[in-house]
Amino acid sequence: MTGRVPEKPGPSDSRSAATVQEFHKAAVWLGLAAALALVVLLIQPLLLVFAALVFASMLDGGTRLLGRVLPIARGWRLLITCLAVVAFLAWTFYFAGSQITGQFEALRLVVETQITRVFDWAHAHGLLTKSGGGEAIANDLMGSMGRLTSFVGSALGAVSSTAMIIVLGLFIAAEPRLYERGFAWLLPIERRADFYATSERMGYTMRRLMFGRLIGMAVEGFGTGIALTLAGVPMAALLGLLTGLLAFLPNIGSIVSGVLIILVGFSAGFETGMWGIIIYASVQVIDGNIIVPWVARRSVDLAPALILGAQLLFGTLFGIVGLALADPIVAMIKVFLEERSKRAHAEEET
Repeated sequence: MTGRVPEKPGPSDSRSAATVQEFHKAAVWLGLAAALALVVLLIQPLLLVFAALVFASMLDGGTRLLGRVLPIARGWRLLITCLAVVAFLAWTFYFAGSQITGQFEALRLVVETQITRVFDWAHAHGLLTKSGGGEAIANDLMGSMGRLTSFVGSALGAVSSTAMIIVLGLFIAAEPRLYERGFAWLLPIERRADFYATSERMGYTMRRLMFGRLIGMAVEGFGTGIALTLAGVPMAALLGLLTGLLAFLPNIGSIVSGVLIILVGFSAGFETGMWGIIIYASVQVIDGNIIVPWVARRSVDLAPALILGAQLLFGTLFGIVGLALADPIVAMIKVFLEERSKRAHAEEET
């Protein structure tokens, strides 16, 4: 027919640039929503995978450290590192089983008694209303130590989760480049060089962070145990072991261990309690002013308030596992953002 105006694509026509653009926007938002939903649904296995990466970084760090003194193949160095870890864990369980297990019930009773006394004193001086909260808090404090893996639902789940972390960590530590190349294969070729650079920086930061964490745990655990023994504080070995283990949780772990040391110390007398305070403060000063700054200079500079806030957030959302992994997760996010900022700045200059 003559005189008809040529047809143009309508809003429902896929050839419309506006329609295609809107479809792209909708796909991005739907994909983001689906990704967030998957993260929420799969948060526990994702945390286990990340815990395996942390464990692998420890093994890799030990393997690299041995490479400085032992000119042997990486596989043999990894085997020596794994045997050293197994030997340490076997000694710890033997030591705990033969000397410490019997003290745990005594520690629970001492903590309950001391907290109850504190609340009774506060009630007598009108600082708190009489609510019987001291015993409840003590039960919660000591009972939580036996529920560190409650997110898995059972002891069998805790064992299987730990086994998965160990197996995944061993596989990753054995051939880290294999998994790195496999992940990079999913990315466009032009982005792979940036990925390798970021991955290398993340691995370096994680190794340094975990090395410092292990050094801090050793210093706090052995130092506290020896000092408490010399000061005559009851259950010094158990308190040293708990202090070393809780040192893996920066800020919060030291607070919990300090409360336990002070309560047990004052249960043996005022002088012993004062020695407990002095020992705890001395160990924390050494760790906070020597070990932590030394590690921070060689890994990543993380503000204490940032770490504490992340621990509170992750601990509330994901339990003890999220609390333990908050520090490395924040460190990896910080490294990723720094590397991305560097690339963006370099692209702007070019």
